[in-house]
Amino acid sequence: MANDPFFTQEGERFQPTRASTGPWDPKSLHGRVVIGLLAHAIEAKHGAPEFVPARLTVDMYRLPGFDPVDVTTRMVRDGRRIKVVDAEFFSGGVSMGRATCQLLRHTETPSGKVWTPANWDAPKPDDIAPPQDRRSALGGMWEIRPITGMMGTVGPRRLWMREVRELIGSVPMTPFVRAALASDFASPFANAGGDGLHYINSDVTLYLHRQPRGEWLGFEVTNHQATDGVAIGECFAYDVDGPIGTASVCALAQRRMRD
Repeated sequence: MANDPFFTQEGERFQPTRASTGPWDPKSLHGRVVIGLLAHAIEAKHGAPEFVPARLTVDMYRLPGFDPVDVTTRMVRDGRRIKVVDAEFFSGGVSMGRATCQLLRHTETPSGKVWTPANWDAPKPDDIAPPQDRRSALGGMWEIRPITGMMGTVGPRRLWMREVRELIGSVPMTPFVRAALASDFASPFANAGGDGLHYINSDVTLYLHRQPRGEWLGFEVTNHQATDGVAIGECFAYDVDGPIGTASVCALAQRRMRD
């Protein structure tokens, strides 16, 4: 499984591999691969170089198993400056999740300054040693370079992460798909506590003002709030050149299922 992609493709259908196993149930997929596959389908069928996928929202209302997957897309608005695309994720013929993506055409930035937060002063990933505890990478789901804090620690949390396997076998990963796959990390990074992670996210919203450059993506926790088992989490997202957007999630209290 070391080099397996998350999915193999046969025609228009996708077959999950064991590499895509999620943390909550050994018989179900990780949410991040659902998000990544929806993003891939939207971009492959409706993307264009002159448009930025500025917002991707994914609702995940069921845990998919390892049945064959079909993804459908529908153009909601095909405008000159704004495109809106819907996509749906079917596992074994049953709807398990859906996405909406808003694509905005590149234009010129207006004159005048607008306040923005200061860029983070993080060291580059190549200057940070890998963590000794490999469990922090969820069994090879990704590679990380911790900057400040870790899941469950009290205080600021910042890290770099990058993918270690393909989303779909023999299909190059685009910057948008890379960002979509990584966006799910906002949930464990923001919502984990001193006793571990006890929230499963039911959605992700990724905002991008530009496409990421390079393989490494940075996350900085900016918010976590929870009441009666319902939580929200938010992160700023970066690449090695600076800010690229934000990732936010809502989540429910959850117990892990065993074999």
